[in-house]
Amino acid sequence: MELVPGNSLITATPQEGRELAIAIARKTIGAIQPDAEVRHLLRPGYATSADSLTAAGHVVAVEFATIAAANNYWRDPA
Repeated sequence: MELVPGNSLITATPQEGRELAIAIARKTIGAIQPDAEVRHLLRPGYATSADSLTAAGHVVAVEFATIAAANNYWRDPA
C-alpha cells in the first residue's frame, strides 16, 4: 500500500501540498481500517460529529505542517 503518493512530500505549491495532506490523511484511514464496508458503515457516525470532524481536520493540519516543512514553506532559497 502506497501511503505517500509518489513517495515524495515535495510539491510545487502550497495548494498541491494541502491536496497531498488530504490524500495522505485519507490513505492513513484506509490503512488503519482496510475494510471499505466497515468504513462505509462508520461514516454516518463521524460525518455528523463535530468532534470527529475537528479531529479529522487536525490530522490534515499535522500532515500539511509536515509537507510544508519538507518544502521549506515554499520560500525561495535565494
